[in-house]
Amino acid sequence: MKVLAILYKGGVAAQEEPRLLGTIENKLGLKDFLTSLGHELVGSSDKEGPNSDFQKHLVDAEVLITTPFHPGYLTRDLIEKAKNLKICITAGVGSDHIDLNAAVDHRIQVLEVSGSNVVSVAEHVVMSILLLVRNFVPAHEMIERGDWQVSDIARSAFDLEGKVVGTIGAGRIGYRVLQRLVPFDTKELLYYDYAPLPPEAAKAVKARRVEDLKEFVSQCDVVTVNCPLHEGTRDLINTDLLKHFKKGAFLVNTARGAICNADAVAAALKSGQLSGYSGDVWNVQPAPKNHVWRTMKNPLGGGNGMVPHYSGTTLDAQARYAAGVKSILTNYMENKPQDPQNIIVGLGKYETKAYGQR
Repeated sequence: MKVLAILYKGGVAAQEEPRLLGTIENKLGLKDFLTSLGHELVGSSDKEGPNSDFQKHLVDAEVLITTPFHPGYLTRDLIEKAKNLKICITAGVGSDHIDLNAAVDHRIQVLEVSGSNVVSVAEHVVMSILLLVRNFVPAHEMIERGDWQVSDIARSAFDLEGKVVGTIGAGRIGYRVLQRLVPFDTKELLYYDYAPLPPEAAKAVKARRVEDLKEFVSQCDVVTVNCPLHEGTRDLINTDLLKHFKKGAFLVNTARGAICNADAVAAALKSGQLSGYSGDVWNVQPAPKNHVWRTMKNPLGGGNGMVPHYSGTTLDAQARYAAGVKSILTNYMENKPQDPQNIIVGLGKYETKAYGQR
């Protein structure tokens, strides 16, 4: 059995830190496991274009392992060329880099390690909210420059207490964000989701559901995006919706970059309609050097909290999703049932509504 793993380069860091399991150097800890069973493991970070290792080895691979942090984009055209492909495993959470409809049509299973990084991402969301609300990045940049002008920072710094914070998506990550925001004594916690929370869950975090998205964003001082990317959420936050945001609101996106229209967000930040935008997900990964989100600023020269995609790949998360990938592989090889929560696409059908109402 040929297993193809498309992972990101860890370089010197991966050589020095073996817990960087999600790198091409450490291959999720799978090399010895698979070779001892007589299987072939091909690992690479080369994923772009017809001459890439990804496309060359995909044609006869039975198993494809990818990661949201350095996604190998599996299109319908590539799926049709991958005659031996039986199962795709996402090392992490989020399988939108795979054409899921094509996987259904070709009876290719798609699984991910559900829950492996939900705490990691939820913590990153809260950190990102605080970075924006407290105007932290410009303050740190000021110190690095050798300057000291408190008023230039304080004019755009606020408390989170007393603000209205809302999440688009109240699933595993969105709900954990709400839980972590409770101690901040916000004015109100809101959520927008196609499905209401169970009454006890909503009561525990004192969250109110708003069913109309424009009405939802109009009430929030801070909006955080915690939903999957699919046909119904691509460009969900666009020029029109941004007009309904509170003037000067903050927006955090650690879900998927393409949920927010890149140019619309940059324009809203430049105009001051948004005071800040933060996240670690980009509509193309790795992000090009000239991506507008790298350098966009608000009218006061701040408001940019963008970082590389790493919220869900802490060392703790990598240990969880590496173990999860091994478990999924073992179940597949031994023809055992998979954990239902990990199955995105089964044999010829969707097994979840997370990627839209099917």
